[in-house]
Amino acid sequence: MRVLVIDNEANIRASLVQMMANFCDGISELYQADGVATGLMKIAEINPDLVFLDVELDDGTGMDLLLKLKQINFHLIFITAHNKYAIDAFKFSATDFLLKPIEPDELIEAVNKVKQQLKNKYLSEQLQVMQQSLNRMANKEKKIVLKDSSSIYFVNVNDIVRCESAGQYTEFYLADTKRIVISKSLKEYEELLTPYGFIRPHHSHLINVNRILRFDKINGGSLVMETLEEIPVSHR
Repeated sequence: MRVLVIDNEANIRASLVQMMANFCDGISELYQADGVATGLMKIAEINPDLVFLDVELDDGTGMDLLLKLKQINFHLIFITAHNKYAIDAFKFSATDFLLKPIEPDELIEAVNKVKQQLKNKYLSEQLQVMQQSLNRMANKEKKIVLKDSSSIYFVNVNDIVRCESAGQYTEFYLADTKRIVISKSLKEYEELLTPYGFIRPHHSHLINVNRILRFDKINGGSLVMETLEEIPVSHR
C-alpha cells in the first residue's frame, strides 16, 4: 500500500511516517508533501492508495487540493487540530478524521480500516473477472453462471424452466424445482437466453420454449410449463 502524508508541519509528517513504519503492516511505500502544490504533484507521480491530508496548509486548504483533482481515486484520512472540519471530511467521503495529536492506536485503527476496504475491493474485482471468464466458458457449453449472495451455480440452460422478474432481481426456476434469486434485471437475462430458445410472453416472465407443456386459450391465454406453473400471455 502506497501512503502519502500531506501536512505543512515537518514534525507532524515525520511523526506519522515513523508511527506507520513501526506499527502498521502492509505499507510498502511512504511519501511526504508539505502543501497543495507539492501534494498534487506527488499524487500524480505515485498514485497513492491512501492520503493523510491536513486541512490547513500554507498555500491553501486540503479541500482546495481535492477540488483541483479530476477524480479522487484514493482513500482519504483528514488530519487536523480542529474538529470543526469534520463535516468537510464527510463531504469528500473521507475514510476517517483524526485530530492532532494523533495517538498510535487511532492511527492503527484508521489504517486497518483502509486496508480492509482495499481488500474487499480487490476481492470483488477478482470475483467479477472470474465470473466473466466463467460465463464465456459456460456459454460455449450452453450453460449459464448464476451468482447469489452465497454461491455460484453452473446451470444447464435447458434445466431452466422459467425466469420471473422481481423488481431489480430475477428469480430462476429450474426443472428440479430449485429456485435461485439473482440481483440482476430480467432484461439482462432475456438478451443472454434468447439465442437458446427463451421467449418473453409477459413483461414479468421469460420462459424456455422446450419446457412448455401446453397452451390454454381461456382467460386471455396462458402457457402451462412442465412444472404445471401457468404463465400469462400478454403484450409487454
